[in-house]
Amino acid sequence: MKGKTTAIVAGLTSIAMALAVCLESTGAAALYFGVQKRSLPIYSVQTEEKKISISFDCAWGTEHTDAILKALADEEVSATWFMVEFWTERYPEYVKKIDEAGHEIGTHSRTHSYMSRLSKEDIEDELKTSSEAITAITGKTVELFRPPYGDYDDLLVDTAKEMGVFSVQWDVDSLDWKDLSAGEIASRIISSAHPGAIILCHNNGLHTADALPVILRTLKNKGYQFVPIGTLIYHSNFMINSNGVQIPVENT
Repeated sequence: MKGKTTAIVAGLTSIAMALAVCLESTGAAALYFGVQKRSLPIYSVQTEEKKISISFDCAWGTEHTDAILKALADEEVSATWFMVEFWTERYPEYVKKIDEAGHEIGTHSRTHSYMSRLSKEDIEDELKTSSEAITAITGKTVELFRPPYGDYDDLLVDTAKEMGVFSVQWDVDSLDWKDLSAGEIASRIISSAHPGAIILCHNNGLHTADALPVILRTLKNKGYQFVPIGTLIYHSNFMINSNGVQIPVENT
């Protein structure tokens, strides 16, 4: 009887070990247990408060930027703007205008390249010079970074972290760069909104400004408060799960 029990235990142990190896080798452990297997940017934030962030990537032109700023001002909403260095240098008056309107500014890289293809040194240069270009105008330290095209790898996220910069993605995509109608943009955002969501828009989206009044008023009427991403995210004592959700953890 004792021998049979030992054999059963050994068999179960072997099965458990085989399963662990399988989960580890396929990456399924991250999905099954919620364990982070790679370095991830922040896609959204876990919070019980109905707080939400709207952001605008700035890389091409300014034709619709004033209208966006007016729509935000009319609803007293502070947003986060991610600026590419060449945009910052070409439109310093807009960088200043956005900053003075009470919005938050992060970097969107120096050259708007696929940064997962870059070396550590090139990544550092992209983040350093683009942040310095913003700081030179606003006098404020840059703490947020959005990878161009949403493209990243472990090296990029880890290097940004080493430089004191939070890498931020989004989990609500307006698709305004596809020139969707104002109604389509508003519908996409409103239907996908949830506490802790980060919304992606673009400063030069053709119908973004027209969609904003409906988006902002509707979500505010639903009890949401718009805050800059730097206010929404946790700056310490957090983990990021396999879905990119930033989750607070107790300080032990």
